[in-house]
Amino acid sequence: MKMRGLISAGVVLLAAASAAVAFARTPAAATADSWEEALAAFAAADLKHAPEPGAVLFVGSSSIRLWDGLEEQFEDARVLKRGFGGSRLTDCVKHLDRLVVNYRPRLVLLYAGDNDLAEGGSPEDVLTRVQAFAEGVHGRLPETRIMFISIKPSPARQALLHKARAANDLVRAYADKHPLVDYVDVFTPMLAADGSPRAELFRKDKLHLNDQGYALWRKIIRPLVR
Repeated sequence: MKMRGLISAGVVLLAAASAAVAFARTPAAATADSWEEALAAFAAADLKHAPEPGAVLFVGSSSIRLWDGLEEQFEDARVLKRGFGGSRLTDCVKHLDRLVVNYRPRLVLLYAGDNDLAEGGSPEDVLTRVQAFAEGVHGRLPETRIMFISIKPSPARQALLHKARAANDLVRAYADKHPLVDYVDVFTPMLAADGSPRAELFRKDKLHLNDQGYALWRKIIRPLVR
Protein backbone atom coordinates (compact mmCIF):
# COMPACT_ATOMS: atom_id res chain seq x y z
CA MET A 1 0.00 0.00 0.00
CA LYS A 2 2.82 2.37 0.87
CA MET A 3 4.53 1.65 -2.46
CA ARG A 4 1.28 2.27 -4.37
CA GLY A 5 0.86 5.54 -2.51
CA LEU A 6 4.36 6.65 -3.41
CA ILE A 7 3.86 5.74 -7.07
CA SER A 8 0.54 7.60 -7.19
CA ALA A 9 2.09 10.65 -5.57
CA GLY A 10 4.95 10.53 -8.05
CA VAL A 11 2.56 10.39 -10.99
CA VAL A 12 0.61 13.35 -9.62
CA LEU A 13 3.79 15.40 -9.11
CA LEU A 14 5.04 14.53 -12.59
CA ALA A 15 1.74 15.54 -14.15
CA ALA A 16 1.73 18.78 -12.19
CA ALA A 17 5.29 19.56 -13.28
CA SER A 18 4.42 18.86 -16.91
CA ALA A 19 1.39 21.10 -16.68
CA ALA A 20 3.50 23.86 -15.13
CA VAL A 21 6.03 23.64 -17.96
CA ALA A 22 3.26 23.73 -20.55
CA PHE A 23 1.67 26.72 -18.83
CA ALA A 24 5.00 28.56 -18.69
CA ARG A 25 5.53 28.05 -22.40
CA THR A 26 2.01 28.99 -23.46
CA PRO A 27 2.27 32.81 -23.15
CA ALA A 28 5.50 32.91 -25.17
CA ALA A 29 4.01 30.72 -27.89
CA ALA A 30 0.87 32.83 -28.02
CA THR A 31 2.92 36.00 -28.28
CA ALA A 32 5.05 34.53 -31.05
CA ASP A 33 1.89 33.55 -32.94
CA SER A 34 0.40 37.04 -32.55
CA TRP A 35 3.59 38.62 -33.89
CA GLU A 36 3.65 36.25 -36.84
CA GLU A 37 0.05 37.20 -37.54
CA ALA A 38 0.97 40.89 -37.47
CA LEU A 39 3.96 40.35 -39.73
CA ALA A 40 1.82 38.36 -42.16
CA ALA A 41 -0.72 41.21 -42.16
CA PHE A 42 2.05 43.67 -43.05
CA ALA A 43 3.12 41.42 -45.93
CA ALA A 44 -0.46 41.16 -47.18
CA ALA A 45 -0.84 44.93 -47.09
CA ASP A 46 2.40 45.30 -49.01
CA LEU A 47 1.08 43.03 -51.75
CA LYS A 48 -1.96 45.27 -52.20
CA HIS A 49 -0.03 48.53 -52.07
CA ALA A 50 3.72 48.08 -52.35
CA PRO A 51 5.43 50.87 -50.36
CA GLU A 52 7.98 52.85 -52.34
CA PRO A 53 11.54 53.06 -51.00
CA GLY A 54 12.53 56.18 -49.12
CA ALA A 55 9.63 56.36 -46.67
CA VAL A 56 9.71 57.34 -43.01
CA LEU A 57 9.16 54.09 -41.13
CA PHE A 58 7.73 53.95 -37.60
CA VAL A 59 8.42 50.56 -36.03
CA GLY A 60 8.15 49.06 -32.56
CA SER A 61 5.68 48.03 -29.90
CA SER A 62 2.10 48.99 -29.07
CA SER A 63 2.89 52.68 -28.68
CA ILE A 64 3.39 52.66 -32.45
CA ARG A 65 0.64 50.17 -33.24
CA LEU A 66 -2.00 52.17 -31.33
CA TRP A 67 -1.07 55.52 -32.88
CA ASP A 68 -4.24 56.09 -34.88
CA GLY A 69 -3.88 58.21 -37.99
CA LEU A 70 -0.10 58.20 -37.75
CA GLU A 71 0.34 58.01 -41.52
CA GLU A 72 -1.66 61.21 -42.03
CA GLN A 73 -0.16 63.26 -39.20
CA PHE A 74 3.14 64.06 -40.87
CA GLU A 75 2.15 66.02 -43.95
CA ASP A 76 5.70 66.62 -45.11
CA ALA A 77 6.67 62.94 -45.21
CA ARG A 78 5.56 59.62 -46.62
CA VAL A 79 4.98 57.59 -43.47
CA LEU A 80 4.72 53.83 -43.02
CA LYS A 81 3.56 52.32 -39.69
CA ARG A 82 4.78 48.89 -38.63
CA GLY A 83 4.08 48.51 -34.93
CA PHE A 84 3.27 45.14 -33.35
CA GLY A 85 1.92 45.11 -29.82
CA GLY A 86 3.84 43.48 -26.99
CA SER A 87 7.07 43.43 -28.94
CA ARG A 88 10.50 43.99 -27.46
CA LEU A 89 13.72 45.28 -28.94
CA THR A 90 14.80 41.67 -29.33
CA ASP A 91 11.79 41.06 -31.59
CA CYS A 92 12.56 44.12 -33.68
CA VAL A 93 16.11 42.83 -34.19
CA LYS A 94 14.93 39.30 -34.93
CA HIS A 95 12.48 40.43 -37.61
CA LEU A 96 14.64 43.22 -38.99
CA ASP A 97 14.37 42.17 -42.63
CA ARG A 98 10.58 42.00 -42.62
CA LEU A 99 10.10 45.12 -40.49
CA VAL A 100 12.74 47.44 -41.91
CA VAL A 101 15.17 46.26 -44.58
CA ASN A 102 12.55 45.21 -47.14
CA TYR A 103 11.09 48.74 -47.13
CA ARG A 104 14.42 50.53 -47.68
CA PRO A 105 13.32 53.61 -45.67
CA ARG A 106 15.31 56.81 -45.50
CA LEU A 107 14.46 57.18 -41.82
CA VAL A 108 13.41 54.70 -39.12
CA LEU A 109 11.79 55.82 -35.87
CA LEU A 110 12.04 53.03 -33.34
CA TYR A 111 9.99 52.79 -30.16
CA ALA A 112 10.74 49.71 -28.07
CA GLY A 113 12.48 48.83 -24.83
CA ASP A 114 9.54 49.47 -22.53
CA ASN A 115 8.58 45.79 -22.58
CA ASP A 116 12.22 44.69 -22.32
CA LEU A 117 12.52 46.43 -18.96
CA ALA A 118 9.13 45.15 -17.80
CA GLU A 119 10.30 41.58 -18.47
CA GLY A 120 13.42 42.03 -16.36
CA GLY A 121 15.87 43.42 -18.89
CA SER A 122 18.51 45.88 -17.70
CA PRO A 123 19.33 49.34 -19.11
CA GLU A 124 22.50 47.77 -20.51
CA ASP A 125 20.35 45.15 -22.29
CA VAL A 126 18.37 47.93 -23.90
CA LEU A 127 21.54 49.61 -25.15
CA THR A 128 22.93 46.35 -26.52
CA ARG A 129 19.69 45.66 -28.39
CA VAL A 130 19.49 49.17 -29.82
CA GLN A 131 23.06 48.78 -31.05
CA ALA A 132 22.19 45.42 -32.62
CA PHE A 133 19.20 47.02 -34.34
CA ALA A 134 21.29 49.90 -35.70
CA GLU A 135 24.11 47.65 -36.84
CA GLY A 136 21.64 45.29 -38.51
CA VAL A 137 20.01 48.15 -40.42
CA HIS A 138 23.27 49.81 -41.43
CA GLY A 139 24.76 46.51 -42.53
CA ARG A 140 22.11 46.42 -45.26
CA LEU A 141 21.06 50.07 -45.54
CA PRO A 142 24.19 52.12 -44.75
CA GLU A 143 22.58 55.50 -45.43
CA THR A 144 19.36 55.03 -43.46
CA ARG A 145 19.03 57.24 -40.41
CA ILE A 146 17.65 55.78 -37.18
CA MET A 147 15.89 57.71 -34.45
CA PHE A 148 15.30 56.01 -31.11
CA ILE A 149 12.20 57.37 -29.40
CA SER A 150 13.03 57.33 -25.70
CA ILE A 151 11.28 54.90 -23.40
CA LYS A 152 8.25 56.72 -22.04
CA PRO A 153 7.51 57.20 -18.31
CA SER A 154 4.12 55.56 -17.74
CA PRO A 155 2.17 55.57 -14.46
CA ALA A 156 1.59 51.81 -14.73
CA ARG A 157 5.34 51.21 -14.74
CA GLN A 158 6.44 53.96 -12.41
CA ALA A 159 8.51 51.44 -10.45
CA LEU A 160 10.69 51.07 -13.57
CA LEU A 161 11.19 54.81 -13.97
CA HIS A 162 14.82 54.70 -12.81
CA LYS A 163 15.60 51.90 -15.25
CA ALA A 164 13.90 53.75 -18.11
CA ARG A 165 15.89 56.88 -17.34
CA ALA A 166 19.15 54.92 -17.18
CA ALA A 167 18.41 53.10 -20.45
CA ASN A 168 17.53 56.36 -22.17
CA ASP A 169 20.78 57.94 -20.97
CA LEU A 170 22.80 55.04 -22.33
CA VAL A 171 21.11 55.21 -25.73
CA ARG A 172 21.50 59.00 -25.83
CA ALA A 173 25.24 58.67 -25.21
CA TYR A 174 25.48 56.04 -27.96
CA ALA A 175 23.53 58.21 -30.39
CA ASP A 176 25.74 61.23 -29.66
CA LYS A 177 28.70 59.27 -31.03
CA HIS A 178 26.94 57.71 -34.02
CA PRO A 179 26.49 59.85 -37.15
CA LEU A 180 23.33 58.04 -38.27
CA VAL A 181 21.59 57.43 -34.94
CA ASP A 182 19.60 60.07 -33.08
CA TYR A 183 17.87 60.11 -29.72
CA VAL A 184 14.38 61.61 -29.48
CA ASP A 185 13.51 62.74 -25.96
CA VAL A 186 9.84 62.21 -25.17
CA PHE A 187 10.69 61.09 -21.63
CA THR A 188 11.38 64.54 -20.16
CA PRO A 189 8.28 66.34 -21.56
CA MET A 190 6.11 63.51 -20.24
CA LEU A 191 7.12 64.17 -16.63
CA ALA A 192 5.24 66.45 -14.24
CA ALA A 193 7.00 69.06 -12.12
CA ASP A 194 7.41 66.53 -9.30
CA GLY A 195 9.13 64.03 -11.61
CA SER A 196 6.18 61.65 -11.91
CA PRO A 197 4.59 60.62 -15.22
CA ARG A 198 1.90 63.01 -16.48
CA ALA A 199 -1.27 60.97 -16.02
CA GLU A 200 -3.28 63.14 -18.43
CA LEU A 201 -1.24 61.77 -21.35
CA PHE A 202 -2.37 58.17 -20.81
CA ARG A 203 -5.41 55.99 -21.30
CA LYS A 204 -7.25 54.38 -18.40
CA ASP A 205 -4.75 51.51 -18.34
CA LYS A 206 -2.06 54.07 -17.38
CA LEU A 207 0.29 52.42 -19.87
CA HIS A 208 -0.72 53.44 -23.38
CA LEU A 209 -0.96 56.97 -24.73
CA ASN A 210 -4.22 58.78 -25.33
CA ASP A 211 -4.82 61.44 -27.99
CA GLN A 212 -3.17 64.11 -25.87
CA GLY A 213 -0.10 61.93 -25.42
CA TYR A 214 0.20 61.30 -29.14
CA ALA A 215 -0.27 64.99 -29.87
CA LEU A 216 2.76 65.67 -27.67
CA TRP A 217 4.80 63.03 -29.49
CA ARG A 218 3.80 64.46 -32.86
CA LYS A 219 4.85 67.96 -31.75
CA ILE A 220 8.29 66.65 -30.76
CA ILE A 221 8.85 64.32 -33.69
CA ARG A 222 7.41 66.29 -36.61
CA PRO A 223 10.30 68.79 -36.98
CA LEU A 224 12.77 65.87 -36.97
CA VAL A 225 10.90 64.00 -39.70
CA ARG A 226 11.01 67.02 -41.99
